Amino acid sequence: MSAITAQDINKLRQATGAGMMDCRKALTETNGDFEAAIDWLRKQGQKVAAKRSDREAKEGVIIAKTTADHKTGFVVCIACETDFVSKNAEFVAFAQSIADAAVANNVKSSEELNAVSINGITVADMINDKLASIGEKISVAKFERLDAPFVASYIHGANRMGVLVALTAEAAELGKDLAMQIAAMNPVAVDADSVPAETVARERAIIIDTMKEDPKMAGKPEEMIAKIAEGKIAAFFKEQTLLAQSFVKDGSKTVGDHVKSVGADIKVTEFKRVALG
Repeated sequence: MSAITAQDINKLRQATGAGMMDCRKALTETNGDFEAAIDWLRKQGQKVAAKRSDREAKEGVIIAKTTADHKTGFVVCIACETDFVSKNAEFVAFAQSIADAAVANNVKSSEELNAVSINGITVADMINDKLASIGEKISVAKFERLDAPFVASYIHGANRMGVLVALTAEAAELGKDLAMQIAAMNPVAVDADSVPAETVARERAIIIDTMKEDPKMAGKPEEMIAKIAEGKIAAFFKEQTLLAQSFVKDGSKTVGDHVKSVGADIKVTEFKRVALG
């Protein structure tokens, strides 16, 4: 085996982003075979991934974007462990490249995204390579997709949250306003009819149990308690569903009123809100 030179090590570092000592060991273990050394580093990355699988990755970068025709939207969260990494411009660009690949390949799931190739390397392998080079757990932590006649996207707070909003007709400014509303107010659904039945049942049970434990409600008829509970459920819908919320930009009207003012035929059909943590 020929001697491993500093030039060999630097070449491998440039190709993989791995540390100097890791590159030296990779070349030593593979008798100086460059391609085999790359594979060795990837295998080490996979081992690191397994060892770190129980570590939380609460930091990261969230990218929200749509296709050129705005008919499909994607939110991709590439998670890491520290904000030192997530705020690094190179890591943000890395996340952006993966989100771009999701759009270009019309990806429908995180599993499908991991299998997509970028310049001949799968996203899964790119993540393992990045993991090996920076020493933090990295993953495609969250993936969402929306399809509609028009989808608006919004990234909030330095890539810490991404929102998609599906509309029945093109309305770019409205879409942005709605996405910002969703980011700020975190509604549970578009409207009361869209709230899952189990969520309503749980909320009703909490309200009724709380009232029954209130000394002021002692001896009150069940019918009265039920009627008060329904009033509180109505308040819950007003606060927690998008169209019933007060419009952040103009508190004198609801979001639903604002949508109607933009276009009587425009409907909000769905939204996705993805945040770190």
